[in-house]
Amino acid sequence: MKTNFIALCARMLLLGTVAISIAAAQSGAKDGQWLAHGGGKGAAKYAALDQITPANFDQLKIAWTWDSVDADILAMDGVRVQTQSMQATPLMVNGVMYISTSFSQVAAIDAGTGKTIWKYDPGSWREGRPANMGFLHRGVSYWTDGNEERIIVATGHSHLIALDAKTGKPIPSFGEEGHVNLLLGLNRRTRISETQVNSPPMIIRDVIVTGGVVMDRPATKEFVRGDIRGFDVRTGKKLWQFHSIPQDGEFGNETWEDGSWEYSGNTNVWSIISGDEALGYVYLPFGAPTNDFYGGHRPGDNLFGTSIVCLNAETGERVWHFQTTHHDLWDYDNPSAPNLVDIVVNGKPIKAVAQVGKTGFVYVFDRVTGKPVWPIVERPVPQSVVPGEKSSLTQPFPTKPAPFATQGLTEDTLIDFTPEIKAEALEIVKEYGFAPLFSPPDDKGVFLVPYNGGAGNWRGAAFDPESATLYVAGIARVDLMTLTKPDPNRSNMDWLLQGLPSKPRGPSGLPLIKPPYSTITAINMNTGEHTWQTPVGEGIENHPRLKGLNIPPTGGGGWAYPMATKTMLFGAKDGDLLGLDKSTGKRFGKLELNGMGDGGFGRVTGAPMTYMHNGKQYIAVSMTGHEPNGPKGTLVALALP
Repeated sequence: MKTNFIALCARMLLLGTVAISIAAAQSGAKDGQWLAHGGGKGAAKYAALDQITPANFDQLKIAWTWDSVDADILAMDGVRVQTQSMQATPLMVNGVMYISTSFSQVAAIDAGTGKTIWKYDPGSWREGRPANMGFLHRGVSYWTDGNEERIIVATGHSHLIALDAKTGKPIPSFGEEGHVNLLLGLNRRTRISETQVNSPPMIIRDVIVTGGVVMDRPATKEFVRGDIRGFDVRTGKKLWQFHSIPQDGEFGNETWEDGSWEYSGNTNVWSIISGDEALGYVYLPFGAPTNDFYGGHRPGDNLFGTSIVCLNAETGERVWHFQTTHHDLWDYDNPSAPNLVDIVVNGKPIKAVAQVGKTGFVYVFDRVTGKPVWPIVERPVPQSVVPGEKSSLTQPFPTKPAPFATQGLTEDTLIDFTPEIKAEALEIVKEYGFAPLFSPPDDKGVFLVPYNGGAGNWRGAAFDPESATLYVAGIARVDLMTLTKPDPNRSNMDWLLQGLPSKPRGPSGLPLIKPPYSTITAINMNTGEHTWQTPVGEGIENHPRLKGLNIPPTGGGGWAYPMATKTMLFGAKDGDLLGLDKSTGKRFGKLELNGMGDGGFGRVTGAPMTYMHNGKQYIAVSMTGHEPNGPKGTLVALALP
């Protein structure tokens, strides 16, 4: 009996240790490494490193730079393709960094010197320009069983490839000589111009889970469906396929009325997936169905469009879901990796997931059950006046946290620094009228705030597990959407968006809405309350119309890329690396990266990461500049001298 008791205690101790280890896995990067796009599988974008501090931030120097190996392809005779921005975040495992390029090439780099160890070209660039944004890629995934190490990449020509991490050679036993063709098994024949993959897959319990890009705004109501698939990490065998648009007899099928489930497409996960290894779950940020701005051919709420969906990674079975926008008419995708956050609300520990939305909301759920941590209520919204459209009567509004960016063009959100400026803004708005959040587009023109790109986008948020603080990157911009009757010889849809959403300007070129325009917002996830919000980037404070008004910083440009460590918050933006106080948001430093080293790196285009190597902490970030032959990608690594 005593022996059994000792054995039981030992087993409980072991299980406790495992549980602590698993819980820690949701706290970001560990042991000075960076094992996934967001540091860990929970997308925290956090590392408990403390060598770089507010006191020495301004002493950071460029340790090394690495030029994208895409330059080798662009220099070849007869090559006519063009790269886009370099958006990849590298991984760092055991002193080696792994990164993808715009052309879906993969490279291994010495983490201390920036020297290329190996590179692999899957030939994606030869297949033509991929869907939507073209040649860009955001990173690779790493897997090990303790003996073997693999790098998994899903490419712009929709191939899933397993590489030996030591040599960069394809694994012959994976798929067909290392490749799985992701174009096979979709609901219809498709082309590179219609679908691709540019985000790293998620690997949970030896299952590779991947989504993909599907071309926005197709001209036909029939299109490619964005199904999610799971593959065996060792063999490449397809294990399951989750229909993003529920088929006959499947859960949610009734939300696609008039048989629209048979032909509708999109409803895809183009962004980054998160996962919980302990639960065996993956969390999928779904985007909008065909067509982004008109849903008359798909009546109903349209599950799983614009939803967060939790699947069992081993079986592909739905565990829970929540639709963040019903019958999406605004392209309000869930654009970023869901943040897995362990929080304590009213004394109760909760394993939660926080989804940053294009809507300007953060949606927070128990990641085991899918129950909202704070109530999310259905509220009436404006209704469509477009013939054939049947918009949703209500939309979900979280009661906490408060929005992190401006929502709706109303008199309260209109720019009003002086009576004259406000009067001019009112005159501009008069033609179209005000438009609260979720105002449907029509053929006269409707303002969209947040704009088509979203208040939040794939840059997402960083999470500090010590303070339970979520740092959300946001922007506030205005679009004007106008629907038009298409040429029936080119489209079988009743209405399409007239070109791209236009960018209306306010008085003297000022924005139509009040600042701030680009921000980082700190949210205490134990309480759901904002701790602070700080503008980032150069805004309109020096505009001639505002001279003498003593305008505080307004923030400007696009989204920042947040990353947190034990000591501080980093914001990579434009051509700069910002140092921010985690408690107050106060900026204590700015490094102008283009003025360091040889300079000329361009602007920050990838999310930063940090790691330890040989006793030194590094920060690395992808940047993109422009040269006569097109964009040039550079990975810039910083460290203390």
